[in-house]
Amino acid sequence: MYILHIANKNYSSWSLRPWLVLSALQIPFAEIMHPFPEDGVYDLYRKFSPSGKVPCLQDGELVVWDSLAIVEYLAEQHPQVWPGGKTARAWARCAAAEMHSGFQTLRNNCGMSCGQRVKLHQVSPALQKDITRIDELWNQGLKKFGGPFLAGDKFSAVDAFFAPVVLRAQTWHLPMSVVAHNYQKTLLALPAMRAWYEAALLETWREPAHEAEVLAAGNVLADLRKV
Repeated sequence: MYILHIANKNYSSWSLRPWLVLSALQIPFAEIMHPFPEDGVYDLYRKFSPSGKVPCLQDGELVVWDSLAIVEYLAEQHPQVWPGGKTARAWARCAAAEMHSGFQTLRNNCGMSCGQRVKLHQVSPALQKDITRIDELWNQGLKKFGGPFLAGDKFSAVDAFFAPVVLRAQTWHLPMSVVAHNYQKTLLALPAMRAWYEAALLETWREPAHEAEVLAAGNVLADLRKV
């Protein structure tokens, strides 16, 4: 059975991606949680992850790290990870890779914190550019492949790669189109996504750097996490 090493569900956008692929597609795996250290020193992660980061997947003696590499490794054993059609699969891989390597302003200004609701101090031109491009991608995929998921009628890895954006949009009230908002609702209603979100709300860990980033970027309107 696969073993997936992850960090806090409230904060860890990278962990969410392969976790959601495994969970939503009902691929058996065991989860091991490693909360982010409060002192910001991640040396302990080196015990299971060559990069010292999460997520990290173990398959027997084999270790795979980085969320995109993990998903591609899973796809070799489980074809349903990506869409079945050639065109949809190519588009999904391109969109997922763009998400994996880009949108740095969104990542920096709107960190993932599932249980909070925050009003941004401002939406800078750079942030708006990221939001507009994501909205464009979502509209493109939904129109081209018919929805309700980005590459067709079934959940696939491309949805997992944008799942942290959906949670960020909920936290930060990001301005997006009606089509994009409807897609957010679809993904938030996915049972695996609900399970991640509900578990995130129950976490009592607080990592100072993540908390400080939220306060620097906006005003906290609500905190739904367990005290």
